[in-house]
Amino acid sequence: MAQKLFFICLFWMCSSAFAIEVTDLYEATLVVDDKTRATRAKASQDALDQVIKKLTGKAGHSNHPLIKKSKRRISDYMLKYEYIEHANQELKIRVRFEAEKVESLVRESGFGLWGNRRPLIAIWLVIEDNLRRDFVTQESYPQLERLIYDTAAEWGIPVVVPLMDLTDRAQVGIAEVWGNFSEPVEAASARYNAERVITGRLFKQANSSSWQLDWRYTDADMFESVQLVGDKQQLLISMINDMSAALANEYIIDPTKSYATNSTVITVDGLRTFDKIERAKRELLTISTVNNVDVIYRNRQQVQFEVEHLSSVSDLQKSLKLEQSFEVYVDPRAFHQVVSAENLRYSWVGQ
Repeated sequence: MAQKLFFICLFWMCSSAFAIEVTDLYEATLVVDDKTRATRAKASQDALDQVIKKLTGKAGHSNHPLIKKSKRRISDYMLKYEYIEHANQELKIRVRFEAEKVESLVRESGFGLWGNRRPLIAIWLVIEDNLRRDFVTQESYPQLERLIYDTAAEWGIPVVVPLMDLTDRAQVGIAEVWGNFSEPVEAASARYNAERVITGRLFKQANSSSWQLDWRYTDADMFESVQLVGDKQQLLISMINDMSAALANEYIIDPTKSYATNSTVITVDGLRTFDKIERAKRELLTISTVNNVDVIYRNRQQVQFEVEHLSSVSDLQKSLKLEQSFEVYVDPRAFHQVVSAENLRYSWVGQ
């Protein structure tokens, strides 16, 4: 609970953030029975599968020949491991891998790679249980709320389930979420700085033991409503799985092309001090596909950076879209704003 509140507070503080830098992409935590070498080896292999799942946005890579081969020398990829013992006698192992080695394995296996900047998703969910409707929160339905966070973590997707405190309830009621009224839900989601917003309603079907989950993004023009039927917990897992797969398809880096020597010049307005230039350069270097950044031109209004990256220009644009300190430049004199591969211009909105 304390960790979740920390991240929610972080979202509030970063008022311009529409994406989160996911810091645990290269580690996984699993439950184990003991601390024997054989158990540790098997758990480490399973942990590698989980990390590859987060990096590729897809499951089921464990039978790929290169990945199967890598598991036979799993220690070559491991950075460290540690055991976590809980008061309820549950034993877990946390395994962290070397980022460069795992990324190379993913690329050599022909899979797309998803960087560490990922959109934050707000999930507003109402459940109807015994003819009573209520929001799913940590207080009302802690197991369902925890299931949402845990499933999203398996994909490396940052999500937030609204607190539904007085501030939230002043803007959004059960009826708004149940009916997917986009405007009030999106307005309330601004508090959490979410880039995407999901509403869902979970209820038991008439004369049946099966549950039904209807969920969709509040932007109905972009996404259609999804209807799922089955076990209550499995429905939430399926929703997160489908959401994660769709996001991965949108932001994944094309694995079929090589851009080892690709360089792109981007122009950034608003960098009027050397300190801001250095901060912008450091942020560009945090993008997983960027190898090097150099300043090639500077005047009082703007700075041009030459960015060497392992992706296409369109993929670089996708990554920059998720950077909280860069916004697409809007010319106040232009009737239409166009950003193309030939003219990459951004405004600095970072600190």
